[in-house]
Amino acid sequence: MPRSTNAVSSRRKRKKILKSSRGFYGSRSKVYTVAKNAVEKSFVYAFSGRKIKKRNFRSLWIQRINAGIRQYGKSYSEFLNQLSEKKIKINRKILSHISMNDPDLFKKMVENVYSK
Repeated sequence: MPRSTNAVSSRRKRKKILKSSRGFYGSRSKVYTVAKNAVEKSFVYAFSGRKIKKRNFRSLWIQRINAGIRQYGKSYSEFLNQLSEKKIKINRKILSHISMNDPDLFKKMVENVYSK
């Protein structure tokens, strides 16, 4: 019995890789074996990039909160400690947004947190 090949799915698999490599430089977008390696590596970079993006944003929010709280002579760590002692649950993203875009509300928060 002759060997049967499934050309349809093989072609589909290669086309999928070549489509993903569109825009890559030189043979990385033309030759299947080279493109496959480039696409696999690009997926690795994309995965790790999504994790790094989260790290970068968290650090940006912390810097913004720190800049906002320094105007009142306090530090970021003191402020977050006071927030947790007062059992105020608010995340860093929202805190940074408030400190940048609504200074009056942020001032009230600071006064509320540091009031006895």
